[in-house]
Amino acid sequence: MNTLSVELLINNRETPGASYVEVRDPGRTEDRVGRVAQASVVQVDDAAQAAHAALPGWAGTPIAQRVELLRAAAAVLDEEAPKIAELMALESGMLMATCQAEVETAAHVVRDNADMAAEFLQPRQFADANGWVSVEKRPFGVVAGIVSWNAPVILTMRKLAPALACGNTLVIKPSPSAPLGLAVLLAKMAALFPPGVINVLHGGADAGAALTAHPLVRKVSFTGGGKVAGIIMRDAAASMKDVQFELGGNDPAIVLDDVDVEHAVTRIAIGAFRRAGQFCFAVKRVYVPESIYDRFFDRLSAEVGKFRIGHPLDPRSTMGPMNNRAQWTFVKDLLARARAEGADIVELGELLDPQATNEGYYLRPTLVRRAAPQSEIVAVEQFGPVLPVVAYQDEAQAVRLANDSELGLGSSVWSASRTRALGIARQLEAGMTFINQAGASRVGQRHAPFGGVKQSGIGRESSEVGMAEYVEYHSIHGDAL
Repeated sequence: MNTLSVELLINNRETPGASYVEVRDPGRTEDRVGRVAQASVVQVDDAAQAAHAALPGWAGTPIAQRVELLRAAAAVLDEEAPKIAELMALESGMLMATCQAEVETAAHVVRDNADMAAEFLQPRQFADANGWVSVEKRPFGVVAGIVSWNAPVILTMRKLAPALACGNTLVIKPSPSAPLGLAVLLAKMAALFPPGVINVLHGGADAGAALTAHPLVRKVSFTGGGKVAGIIMRDAAASMKDVQFELGGNDPAIVLDDVDVEHAVTRIAIGAFRRAGQFCFAVKRVYVPESIYDRFFDRLSAEVGKFRIGHPLDPRSTMGPMNNRAQWTFVKDLLARARAEGADIVELGELLDPQATNEGYYLRPTLVRRAAPQSEIVAVEQFGPVLPVVAYQDEAQAVRLANDSELGLGSSVWSASRTRALGIARQLEAGMTFINQAGASRVGQRHAPFGGVKQSGIGRESSEVGMAEYVEYHSIHGDAL
């Protein structure tokens, strides 16, 4: 594949950046995938001004027409999936099949929002002998959407689709660690819409700060880390912007003593190690009853040992590299400290090409046997291919340990009894709990709000609850006629 140069997109025009940075293949770091323009503070203002100028026309566009354009955008996702998936794999390190599935799921997200928009946006009207009221929904205005690198297309569509359906305009800022595929896709989608409705900026912290503090931006929707969210919240406070955050998790899996071990280890292994553990609701710690611990750990080890680690475009690979040096170093240092403290570190999986894996950010999938409940490797979000497995004595202890975190995104419970599993699930401090699975089904993706409690976020994405993040309410009152 030839290297690609991606520009800024402002008012539907490709605009050169103030500078450019290279994007490299994390599976083969000597290979350059492309380069991406970096926005100046002036160009951030240009994008916000373009979105603001486009707002009256777009907000005034009939809902049916907005919905049709969203359906056309979903068709672009369908058409561009193979090309975008390959580019995403090269820049992000995620497997080609994973990237293909992400683009396909993102098309569902856009269509789901198109399907629900008309009914959701209908005014609700009430009247009695004394008067009447119409409760109406209207757009915030200019929305800044900032997304992380680990699932850039689906994370963006969770913001773009409901925001546009509700009549907002957008300035999207992709992650510097995986900007190319998303930028190419957004340029094709933006061409369907009036100029200024979709704008795309690239850059580092300076561009991000200029965007989130811009006075014309009325809402910031951010997916990423808690530290950056705190900075955004501080900047947004100056003009009382609304914010929605989808942040990290340290998701516990509680295994009960009646579990189907074979079923559980298969799904937990995928839930922990797909995307090399680099997704917010990955299984990040497992709590197993002492009575079945050794048997469960042995079977989990055997399952994790099946992973084949290699380049994301190698069809033999079932786990790719980590995305960037900073996160790779963080996880390696985390493991080194755990070893120094006496943890039993079990590295598993097959390196398809040991020499080639020295050329990228590769780690083998790793279990921590009988991890201490309060140890660092249990307490922090690893965001990598590491899974500590903790023994517990009774269910009350398991729930207490699972809730002993300031993060509360996802969780899971594994049991042969739905009644027992539900009993545990309802005690967990999390935005989502999965029973005998490590992610949402298609019906869950469409109808369930996605997000966390505590320091895992503010607000929700997906479903009508996620669409409600992009409207303000306007009540119109009148006397009796």
